[in-house]
Amino acid sequence: MNNSPVPSVAVRAVPADARPLDVREAREWVAGHAPKAQHLPMSELTARLDEIPADQEPLYVICRSGGRSARVVEYLVAQGYPVVNVDGGMQAWVEAGLPLVCDGPGQPEVV
Repeated sequence: MNNSPVPSVAVRAVPADARPLDVREAREWVAGHAPKAQHLPMSELTARLDEIPADQEPLYVICRSGGRSARVVEYLVAQGYPVVNVDGGMQAWVEAGLPLVCDGPGQPEVV
């Protein structure tokens, strides 16, 4: 964890069996995401709180670069959820050589 007021971890500290909560928008998700991730766009979060996995502690929240996910983590921590932000987001994920899959044609990428 770092000294930020938002709990966060480096991408390499995310356990291999974790199912990150990806809060990017639909077109970003389709282009490329972590294989085990769950998609819940930040723009829909408050309306879909019941979809946040309750079986993971902590829950790793990820976006493209870490900004949106940090805001989501800040909100969810205030609601009592055990969540942490993934520093650097999907950009750091790819830079670390971690797997990426896509829902559309072509090669997976972070957009």
